[in-house]
Amino acid sequence: MGETAEPTVIMARDGAAGTLLMNRPRALNALDLPMIEALAAAIPTLRDDPAVALVILEGAGGKAFCAGGDVRRIRELALARDAAGIEAFFAGEYGVNAAIAGFGKPWISLIDGVCMGGGIGVSVHGSHRIVTEHALLAMPETAIALFPDVGTSFVLPRLPGALGPWLALTGARLRGAEAVEAGLATHFVKREKLPALRAALVAGDAGAVERLAEAVPPGTIAAQRPAIDRCFGHATLERIQAALAAENTEWAATQAAILARMSPTSMAVTLELLKRGATMDLAGCLAMELALTRSVTMHPDFAEGVRAVLVDKDNKPAWQPAPDAATVAAMFG
Repeated sequence: MGETAEPTVIMARDGAAGTLLMNRPRALNALDLPMIEALAAAIPTLRDDPAVALVILEGAGGKAFCAGGDVRRIRELALARDAAGIEAFFAGEYGVNAAIAGFGKPWISLIDGVCMGGGIGVSVHGSHRIVTEHALLAMPETAIALFPDVGTSFVLPRLPGALGPWLALTGARLRGAEAVEAGLATHFVKREKLPALRAALVAGDAGAVERLAEAVPPGTIAAQRPAIDRCFGHATLERIQAALAAENTEWAATQAAILARMSPTSMAVTLELLKRGATMDLAGCLAMELALTRSVTMHPDFAEGVRAVLVDKDNKPAWQPAPDAATVAAMFG
């Protein structure tokens, strides 16, 4: 007889804490539909348990918190024109994001490794996003012709200055303390202190986060902010590209080269998404994102982007031409 596979989400009660372990380490804990369904079932159980004072969310394996959603599977569904399967995945995932935002108790994510896309979604709506020096946060969706989702159409426009559009369009990777500087994470705690922090949290001491966290002084993000604001604070991609050209620095040239590799459709959709999200609440943003998945995942660029980056890994996508404003608006339904 074969061994029974471990569950991909392990829920437990440890002292005053409810613990959730995303346990798909070979896939860097990327969220598939069974994981999403398990999280959706666990959240109300922990929320309604009076013995649970707080939740600790972690990723197994030592390399990743959660590297995102299982977009390879979404591509398979898109190629099969399985709209219902795609809807089930995103509706379930966004439902989890909303439930975390409304959890009502401390939701403490210990981010020690890669945290992208869906990993941002299960952490950023909670009360505490704790990063170590080994954390790596990003929303890299434009590289695969998707868009920043999981409620980040609400979060990104509310970051300081033009950090949101910069992160959204380029998929810039924030390391450790940079994520606190940018506002995606709330606290920086060195990896060596995580066992002590976890023990204190299990004892019900949420205040241990403040005691063990280190102050994050102005660093890379602060140094780049003036240029980010000058270049990415514009409403259109053309004006952003013109500003980068006018900046005439190595940093600006790097940003321009990154944008040149991204899906033109995805970047146009992303700018419109952040513009709309800036005036909406989280529920409205999640509903907008869900509507947008229906058109974007069926656009040829999505299957092509996932192929180039994650399937064949040749990093040579053949993108469709940039859409006009009417086409972008139509994609929002």
